[in-house]
Amino acid sequence: MKGHTCVIEGKEVKVGDWVGFKCDIEQSGQVSKIEKVGSNIWLTLTNEYGFEGGYIGGQTVTKIHKADAWVD
Repeated sequence: MKGHTCVIEGKEVKVGDWVGFKCDIEQSGQVSKIEKVGSNIWLTLTNEYGFEGGYIGGQTVTKIHKADAWVD
């Protein structure tokens, strides 16, 4: 990770890009923050219309581990 970027599936992802992830269902979010905590990289994702599913349904912001994201 360098600055506000990270590599997912061999592609550089930066703040503002969209990534896919699964939380109950496959969905996507826009990267608003990339942070390194220890050896882990976390992505804060936003979706102005709200995410779906039983865990994050209706929320407009969520945080996921980089390993749980893919590039659409």
